[in-house]
Amino acid sequence: MNRIDGLLQAATARLAALPESTPRLEAEILLSEASGWSRTRLITWPERQLGPASVNAFKALLARRLRGEPVAYIRGRQAFWSLELEVSPETLIPRPETECLVETALELLDAERPLHIADLGTGCGAIAAALASERPPWRLVATDRAAGALAVARDNFRTLGLGRITALRAHWLSALAADSLDAILSNPPYIAADDPHLSRGDLRFEPTPALTPGSDGLAAIRAIAADARRCLRPGGLLLVEHGFDQGLAVRQVFAAAGLLSIRTGQDLAGQDRFTLGYR
Repeated sequence: MNRIDGLLQAATARLAALPESTPRLEAEILLSEASGWSRTRLITWPERQLGPASVNAFKALLARRLRGEPVAYIRGRQAFWSLELEVSPETLIPRPETECLVETALELLDAERPLHIADLGTGCGAIAAALASERPPWRLVATDRAAGALAVARDNFRTLGLGRITALRAHWLSALAADSLDAILSNPPYIAADDPHLSRGDLRFEPTPALTPGSDGLAAIRAIAADARRCLRPGGLLLVEHGFDQGLAVRQVFAAAGLLSIRTGQDLAGQDRFTLGYR
């Protein structure tokens, strides 16, 4: 049976056995990908029959998802902010929690001035792309030490027409000059090495160096904070994402690095998600 409703119903039942899945939504996304039909069209015409090529493509995509592969990697793209971004197994999958960094930067930083802002460990370029799309006067530099990730970021910046972003292969702030930045943003690796979540769900497929720096998960944040005062101009902002249980520890790291007016903000679930401080 190649009816749309039958295909979706069968796939939803199979995906329900997958931990941390959203079965019906994922079934619709994969069938849309395989058929070229929008999800709206699939829902509107559930009695329509799909051709063998679409059905076979859907079965292949479904098999990949049932092996645990993230939908974003299967599709090769992921929505973030108002953008559609290319992703690959060499980049993290952008998540809604990281949009908190974008929202906070847009609220705190001057929209009209030509600020110079760094996105450290940019991955697919999500943070830099979102900021550049919202604030034309700002100049962005996006750094990553992974060549594969940086290639994906460059492709995204080019596709989105964001020519004001410089993509630079570098480890954190190592290639950036003193007193050169008005703000530093980062979603660094912050999961502790022994966290069981690393062996579950989508995280099994994402690049380990982008998820955990080892040990207690704070090594990357320590490195960024320690060098931030060198690169920030007076009054410059440091804003980093971290785990829900790391707010106190990150505030202590920021204080030890000499940052001021430190505070931790929460995500939409009310959990600690980012900490900021100023030079």
